Amino acid sequence: MKITKVDKNSPLHNRVRVGYRLKKINGEEVVDNLDFMFKSADDSLSLEFEDHDGRPVIVEIDYTPDPGLTFEPDKICICNNKCIFCFVHQQPKGMRRSLYVKDDDFRLSFTHGNFISFSSLDDADIQRIIDQRLSPLYVSVHATDDELRRHLFKNKKLPPIMPQLKHLADHGIMFHTQVVVCPGINDGAYLEKTVDDLFSLYPGVQTLGIVPVGLTKYREKLPQLTGFDSEKAADIVDYLQRKQKEFLKKSGTRFVFAADEFYIQSGKKLPKLSEYETMEQFENGIGMMRLFITDFNRRRRYLKNLDRSKRIAVMTGYSAYEMFKSNIIERLRSDGFDIDIFPVKNKFWGESVTVSGLLTGGDLLHEVKKINRNYDIALLPPNCLNNDRLFLDDVSLEQFREEAGIKIEMSDYSMIDTLKEALA
Repeated sequence: MKITKVDKNSPLHNRVRVGYRLKKINGEEVVDNLDFMFKSADDSLSLEFEDHDGRPVIVEIDYTPDPGLTFEPDKICICNNKCIFCFVHQQPKGMRRSLYVKDDDFRLSFTHGNFISFSSLDDADIQRIIDQRLSPLYVSVHATDDELRRHLFKNKKLPPIMPQLKHLADHGIMFHTQVVVCPGINDGAYLEKTVDDLFSLYPGVQTLGIVPVGLTKYREKLPQLTGFDSEKAADIVDYLQRKQKEFLKKSGTRFVFAADEFYIQSGKKLPKLSEYETMEQFENGIGMMRLFITDFNRRRRYLKNLDRSKRIAVMTGYSAYEMFKSNIIERLRSDGFDIDIFPVKNKFWGESVTVSGLLTGGDLLHEVKKINRNYDIALLPPNCLNNDRLFLDDVSLEQFREEAGIKIEMSDYSMIDTLKEALA
């Protein structure tokens, strides 16, 4: 592990240098940043480095919450599957390289909640997960039928998932799991088997998220798949609600949760916020809309003294448009705000992609320019920017604001804080 920075307040300052390599802690080899964090938690540390010439440098220090060392980023474990619904394969060429990275890294599953397939775990990885208590992990299951799962992942060597999960669960490791449902493939009896199989491992398997397959227009030479219509979405909601009642009676948890898209597409009422329990599947688009509406209603009173003279345009994806309009926008209008909402067509990925988190800067900008003369402020969805303030098509927020011809604000999930800041 190569050092890239030594903090000036580190007990190792002036004892090691940038470019030194950490080899061992207390006689044990260190393989990555997560391993360093685990092994540097002992009361006293004997750190073995190599200097620039490959000579050993051994430093003894007492435990410190932060040794003050920064290392090169770890090499990511790349997914070796070719899932028939993989979103990475449904992207155009010429985008930034990070958008084509398919990670299948148990370390990122533990630290960032990334879903992994378990397809590349070896015995050493499994033992490390157990020894270092890397729990919970997030696992893409998609089907517990082994042959179907191999078909979905297009990997004939894919090991059976249930024995892997059971072995780790027996050693205290917990999981949050997901199924991407492809109509006509892993739904119906296969989905029922998957749900029941995973529940049989509760509380090792803590939750199961059910999400619809996402299809872009870039599917040339890819397997033919169909998306959900309102009837099929309603069938999924009805089935999962029945299973939730069954599981709640058996174990005190609903266990399985449907993505917001199923409720929106079917026109069925969203569950109450409490029915999402611990919201562990939030980043999977499960409970986002309910949390948005609930938080808005709870904090709506804070908008009482804000300026009502500004004209506000809210941009969103088509999937959230109707629910957002009836639950948020119309209530703001009744409070005297001059506010409208506009659904944005996803021309970049294709109009079958309707979630706001996959709207690009170009598509949003196109719609904002069409209405900018009639409004003072435009609010953009909160989940369409990455940490570098870039949209998926590499348009920066700064570039967007320069070209929009109108004041641009990124909305928070309830819109309350954004409106308070924009209209104070």
